[in-house]
Amino acid sequence: MQSLGMSDFVKKYLIHNGGMADDEHSKKEYRAVANWVADPAEALANARHEFGEHGGVNMSIEASATFTVMEPETMRKMFAGELGPEHDFFVYSRHFNPTVLNLSRQIAAMEGTEAAYCTASGMSAISAVLFQLCPAGSHIVASRCVYGGTQALLSSFLPRAAGVRTTFVDASDAEAVRAAVREGETRVIYVETVANPTLAVADIPGLSAVAREKGVMLVVDNTFMPMVVSPARLGADVVVHSVSKFISGGADVIAGAICGPANLLNSMMDLNGGALLLLGPTMNAKVAFEISERLPHLALRMKEHCARAMSYARRMLHLSLPVVYPGLEDHPHHDLLRSMVNPGYGFGGMLCVDMETEERANLLLRHLQNTAQFGLIAVSLGYYETLMSCSASSTSSELDEEDKQRAGISPGLVRLSVGYNGSLEQRWAQFEKAIAAFRSEAAAPALPSLTCVAE
Repeated sequence: MQSLGMSDFVKKYLIHNGGMADDEHSKKEYRAVANWVADPAEALANARHEFGEHGGVNMSIEASATFTVMEPETMRKMFAGELGPEHDFFVYSRHFNPTVLNLSRQIAAMEGTEAAYCTASGMSAISAVLFQLCPAGSHIVASRCVYGGTQALLSSFLPRAAGVRTTFVDASDAEAVRAAVREGETRVIYVETVANPTLAVADIPGLSAVAREKGVMLVVDNTFMPMVVSPARLGADVVVHSVSKFISGGADVIAGAICGPANLLNSMMDLNGGALLLLGPTMNAKVAFEISERLPHLALRMKEHCARAMSYARRMLHLSLPVVYPGLEDHPHHDLLRSMVNPGYGFGGMLCVDMETEERANLLLRHLQNTAQFGLIAVSLGYYETLMSCSASSTSSELDEEDKQRAGISPGLVRLSVGYNGSLEQRWAQFEKAIAAFRSEAAAPALPSLTCVAE
């Protein structure tokens, strides 16, 4: 079979939808506009509104897997790359689907990148990017504290499957990252804007400078901080998301996104060498529709998540709890994060309380959920209810004890994704009730043996 010409196929679509530019002059103009619209909510509002098939205010859901043509000759032209989505010609939804592509355009606008592609999960987005950028035998420099699934991908799967090795360092220390880069071998610097679960902050502008100096790509997982931080505007080359989390907000879908340069997305959709096209982590059109309907109120949701987290963190300090939150001035990376956040959004909706041991963490979790109904013991994040888990024995369980210690993950670290359901004072009263019950039971002579609950 002849090449589909997928690079041109993508390019024409993205030009048509305002997602990228066709020549260097236009690219500069596009970037100027993207940087000028500094507020991600404003950038999202500037994106084209897609109407429904019959003029509905909401776009239609294109649930078809394959698409028909009226004339046989049209099929040849589509496979040759002469006709494509810019003229409403689609071939197959693993390549392009109108509903999914519209969501991709919206997320690209939000992150301020030339293009984006939405995937079936956050891990599929991360995996596809790394497979595309890192040939066999190459090297990655990554933050020593990342999501457990990402850690397993970097430390176990990629070495076994492709001989790709990773050096883990402190992502807040640009000099340590520079020292870890291997000339001719390193292809990617990989970090999370705010680390899962320790809430350490990556120096994105500093890492961007290192990446440019060394000729490598800076890939940033911005799952914890959509709207709050815009990594691409700070110099990141690629931004990935687990859309399942804050962007979705409903804890009811699994989805991911890749945001970055159009030429990278083009290469990832190449017929013979594209990780997206060939691995096929395709987002369902119905999921794309649901997420696109939630994006307009993402900014409002994030501001409330962040405001509640800040209020709780300050009040926890007054209760002499060992709270970790980068919005607090005593956090070691507070000034760094302050320099990177978009004005008016806050410092994120995640906070931690370090209870030192798993036994104490589990006791606190039990009282928070079962005694006071403050939140839910569950993994994941970004839900309207507060979600809580003991990270060392759940979402970071892929790390061995030595790696956890190096990453700063205490056995008793309780991660809270702060929700906005109910009033702040109502929820705080529930938190205080749980803390009182915890302290009463913890002071008793015999502490019961408990197990951290997680999926």
